[in-house]
Amino acid sequence: MLVFLNGQFLPEAQAVVPVNDRGFLLGDGLFETMRVVGGKPFRFAQHLERMTRGADFLKIKLPFKPKELEKFARRLIEENNLSDSILRVTLTRGPGERGYAFSGKCKPTLVMTLHPAASPENPVEWNLVTSSFRIAAADPLSSFKTTSKILHVMARAEAKEKGADEALLVNTNGEVAETTSGNLFWVYDEKICTVPTGRGVLPGITRAVVLEICQSLELPVNKCVIKPEQLRNAAGIFVTQSALGIVPVAAFDGMPVAPSPLVDQLAAAYQEMLVRESA
Repeated sequence: MLVFLNGQFLPEAQAVVPVNDRGFLLGDGLFETMRVVGGKPFRFAQHLERMTRGADFLKIKLPFKPKELEKFARRLIEENNLSDSILRVTLTRGPGERGYAFSGKCKPTLVMTLHPAASPENPVEWNLVTSSFRIAAADPLSSFKTTSKILHVMARAEAKEKGADEALLVNTNGEVAETTSGNLFWVYDEKICTVPTGRGVLPGITRAVVLEICQSLELPVNKCVIKPEQLRNAAGIFVTQSALGIVPVAAFDGMPVAPSPLVDQLAAAYQEMLVRESA
């Protein structure tokens, strides 16, 4: 497998970063994960726009322009012959001196890797459980996909120990926020509901796509704040994320969740959009 590292295409085993890279030492960086269909990264511009905003916030200079990165991504996909895959773009502040403080002399590290996509012939449903870990309700960093994900790692491990697939993260106000790997939606009173941003929620790209689809299908949307126990009244629950798209939740905190025709409708529309935009 070839990877892209700072302007070079290298075999995976040869693509190494220094031990003093701040991404390795401190999680000082950002990443984006996107679906590749028909050789094209889905919504690449939106992902790079979010990474650019995050880099500006963190004061990391992107070493390549978005158009250059898209060209490099297309070549990486072709070289690896992975037209149906998952693309990850990782940006770190790069090597630096010991300590938290940084200077403008850091040379950023940028890596792109490809990973096989899940087979569409094996649809995924998740067993979701509420995590004991809490995320900050008003953290400005939640707007960006930072590489500092230890809380999410531990919440997912906790879910696995309970025999579940994914963990629901609640914020420090006790409100539903997101899952470890995606945004949460639920169906209530024939409306598609989701958590508003600004409460520890990452504004996901697939989340935005689903909201687009709801508008095109004239499905009513309600962005609202709820407690975890209120989810038990939902007529359907699903998670959105770039790698898998729309993932229905089959069980929540040990209780079965009934399948929803609205979730099926959204999932079908999302798959149609993937194919249409990759043509």
